[in-house]
Amino acid sequence: MDTGALLIGAVSIVAAYLVGAIPWGVVIARVVGGPDPRTLGSGRTGGANVLRVLGPRVAAAAAVLDLLKGCVAVGIPIVLGAGTAVQGLAVLAAIIGHSRSVYIGFQGGRGVSPAFGALLVLWPLVALVIIPIFFGIIQLTRYSSLGSLISSAISGAILVAIIVIQGLSPAHLIYAVGGPVLIWLFHFDNIERLMAGRERTIDQKT
Repeated sequence: MDTGALLIGAVSIVAAYLVGAIPWGVVIARVVGGPDPRTLGSGRTGGANVLRVLGPRVAAAAAVLDLLKGCVAVGIPIVLGAGTAVQGLAVLAAIIGHSRSVYIGFQGGRGVSPAFGALLVLWPLVALVIIPIFFGIIQLTRYSSLGSLISSAISGAILVAIIVIQGLSPAHLIYAVGGPVLIWLFHFDNIERLMAGRERTIDQKT
């Protein structure tokens, strides 16, 4: 890889992290004069906790903006002409930024929204399959975390199957495997609470 390609890759990944790190839940809370989601509920800045703390309209706005972070993370390397590997790494950087934001002391959400935003751009048909699975699980169980865990695992399995069956470049596995792995890592405390029967439901008030 030449110096120009390395520079494009580095710029793409750093830019994706900085975009992913924008804590929209906190920003919107300040705009509307509501409580900081880091101070209530799970202390996370993602859609589920914003819903508990600030209500559905604010949560919907934050979720859309967080989703767009994944779209932008994919778009940056595409616009700069980077390859599949850099695109995958940029998405992972955005997920990490969302969960470990440099702007708010390396706090954040779980990475689900930016990961799904990237899925919409890279594999839109798979995204359409995952949407009813995600919301169906939440509707049945009332656990947002369980919906995120199961749907991310299923999407990863579908992507791996497509990549293998179609003989696509192994570089696609960076996102297909790395995205679900990061989401599960950032849900570690949720997994512990689910196993202990102490997980918060989506409609549980703070």
